[in-house]
Amino acid sequence: MKPTSTPPGLARLNALEERAALAALHEACASTAWGRRLLATRPYATPEDLYAASDAAVAELTAEDLREAMAGHPPIGRPRPGDPASAREQRGMAGASEELKAEMLDLNLAYQDRFGHVFLICATGRTGEQMRDALKERIGNSPEREREIVRTELGRINRIRLARLLEED
Repeated sequence: MKPTSTPPGLARLNALEERAALAALHEACASTAWGRRLLATRPYATPEDLYAASDAAVAELTAEDLREAMAGHPPIGRPRPGDPASAREQRGMAGASEELKAEMLDLNLAYQDRFGHVFLICATGRTGEQMRDALKERIGNSPEREREIVRTELGRINRIRLARLLEED
């Protein structure tokens, strides 16, 4: 079997000096601990190796690390102006009715009051109604259960963002 070469985006990430690599990874996830763990295990031979390292780093995040990661995500229905990643990821809310947007605002505020952080969901490919329904379902979770769901959702988001990072020129 012939060895395969490292994809260009991955080779670029592997070659970045530490500060630049950390900055690039910060675009995918705002957790400093996550970014440092990914830096510590470079270079990566395949994208799958990078994704596996990301999953392992997410699994090791403390509650404080998770809070830091979540602080990098705007509430569903309110992507940050000038942030193409959040606008792209929340595309399902773009065509939502004013009624649904208002309902999401109320639900987001109730969720934040209950858990102390934004409602985090991998919004890519979901409709506004699906995100609303997930929020309604999850608001009744215990803090411990919700923290584990958030961890899973963060892992999904990180994988999508890392894939996009590897595709950039």
